[in-house]
Amino acid sequence: MQSPNSPDTATRPVAADGAPRVPRARRSVVLLVLVLGVLAAVGPLATDMYLPAFPLISEDLRASEAQIQLTLTSIMLGLAVGQLVIGPMSDAWGRRGPLLVGGAVFTVTSVLCVFVPDVTLFVVLRFVQGVAGAAGAVISRAVVRDLFKGDDAVRFFSRLALVMMLAPLLAPLAGAQLLLVGPWQLSFWVLAAMSAVSFVLVLVWLPESLPAGERRAQGPRALARTVASLVRQPRFVGPVLTLGLSFGMLFTYVSAFSFVAQQELGLSAQTYAWLFAVNSLGMLAGTQVNGFLVGRMETLRRLGLGLVVGLSAVSGLLVSALVGAASLWLVVGLLALMMFSTGFIMPNATVTALDGQPAAVAGTASALMGALQFALGGGVAALAGLTPSGQASLVSMSAVMVGAAVLSGAAFVWTVRAAVRARV
Repeated sequence: MQSPNSPDTATRPVAADGAPRVPRARRSVVLLVLVLGVLAAVGPLATDMYLPAFPLISEDLRASEAQIQLTLTSIMLGLAVGQLVIGPMSDAWGRRGPLLVGGAVFTVTSVLCVFVPDVTLFVVLRFVQGVAGAAGAVISRAVVRDLFKGDDAVRFFSRLALVMMLAPLLAPLAGAQLLLVGPWQLSFWVLAAMSAVSFVLVLVWLPESLPAGERRAQGPRALARTVASLVRQPRFVGPVLTLGLSFGMLFTYVSAFSFVAQQELGLSAQTYAWLFAVNSLGMLAGTQVNGFLVGRMETLRRLGLGLVVGLSAVSGLLVSALVGAASLWLVVGLLALMMFSTGFIMPNATVTALDGQPAAVAGTASALMGALQFALGGGVAALAGLTPSGQASLVSMSAVMVGAAVLSGAAFVWTVRAAVRARV
């Protein structure tokens, strides 16, 4: 008889009664990874693809660097707000409907971004785009929670991350190459096409993962009670803060490095994009090493390892910047190591937060987690620009990253202590 964690069953979703749920075959699991990966990658594509064009957009819309960075903060806030709305909707109505609506709205707003006449409207549309794009982020996690448990969920998240990480790897690189053949608006045509493809994938292939009997509609008071219950759980709040603050470390790099690379280090948009891709390979490697260690090392130990590596990398970056020893390749190497650490942090913190939550509130829990993640990410990243010149520098970027890494580690210590108390 096979054990529940044997190779043939480790990737097979099971319902609460132990019966197999869709998808049943290994091939179907691969398709599920690809579909959910495309859905979850829409947000990173929307935030990363236009990064190489920041100086050009600033010139075209006659806007300051701070205003252009605000378009990035705007979509992050939209992703946060959208998850708070869409997560509970998916618990009440199922997963497919909100995914389809979100995909349609994202496609339309992407097209509208092509024709923006000024930065103010651009900021507003990016917020709406973020709200719509939140559907893929929050519901893809909820679908995994519907279908998988424990280490099986970690394995699936690692596979999912392999697809998702292609977005930050390829998006800036693709955006930089698009600048060689057309204006910066071309990136938003590509986003619209990607969103339309994800809409078709959901419509044609993705089955409903939340049975009608497990759905729970919540009014404002019931939703408030659910949220209050979640935020009182250290086993939920601790890993969520760990995830959000680590994401703040990552997003500080994402939002600031375009200006740092092109204006402080003197790189072209294309060279910056290639370096960004190289650094993203670090995250890709981290997710796969993490997946290999599943079953060999406990989840909290893998999470702790990622946090230590991340703090070490950004601390080295700050010290080298302060003493004037930050050569280009040292900066790239340390940032790649930081990205490697997030490949450990993201899946393990996500599973630690969601594992053990009942299916009826999985969407709300995923939404709250995602909202705090993006809110913290956008808020922390904005600190890098609080310099006398109003522009992020290598020193300010790395200092903010170190602060976020330290606070993330403190949240992890709280998580571990809560877990120890729960076992006593």
